[in-house]
Amino acid sequence: MRAAVLKKQFESMLGGHLDWQSRPSLELVPSGLSGIGLPRGCLTEIIGPASSGRTSLLVSILAAATAREEVCALVDAEDSFDPVSAAAAGVNLPRLLWVRCSHNAEQALKAADLLIQGGGFGLVAMDLGDTPPHAARRISLTSWFRLRRGVEHTPTVLVTVARQSNARTCASLVLECARERVTWSGARGASRLLRGMRVRATYTGDKIAGATRSKTCSPVFTATAI
Repeated sequence: MRAAVLKKQFESMLGGHLDWQSRPSLELVPSGLSGIGLPRGCLTEIIGPASSGRTSLLVSILAAATAREEVCALVDAEDSFDPVSAAAAGVNLPRLLWVRCSHNAEQALKAADLLIQGGGFGLVAMDLGDTPPHAARRISLTSWFRLRRGVEHTPTVLVTVARQSNARTCASLVLECARERVTWSGARGASRLLRGMRVRATYTGDKIAGATRSKTCSPVFTATAI
């Protein structure tokens, strides 16, 4: 009751409706998937098995962020990042800080935390895609909450890549990648060339849009015969 009275008093003094409980809308940046944006100040997970398009999606996100002239950071837990391929895909490497963690998921988490606390990055990505699931699960839920709290109310997009969801309820958006079809050229039983791959990306973002959608990008990866 007292809160309602105070609210009416403030509204009469200010001469208008006072909406002090509404949350500001989140700024979304392109994800590489049509109709799906990555929220700033939130944690986004990209999950999927090997050859599901998860790395291609991450590289696409990095390319878009560096094209906007934002400074980005990639925390590479397993030293799997290929800068040559990333540059060919459009990533502006001078705007990318590459942090190599020598196969240590816990060091990757600490590095990501320090980068977020330091600020100044438009995008911070932590790649645990090649980290064994049992090692990734050693990261406690408390640590994920710390990351989420650290990035809140900042202009930074926090993205993690892994085989399966580790942040769980700490993630505001989850993009799950899965391989649907592989296209080959050449006769069966002989040498064949990989021509393309079709993957399905399922987006789950109850905290943002209150719905689950399916989007398909095809192909995410294309190999060309030389």
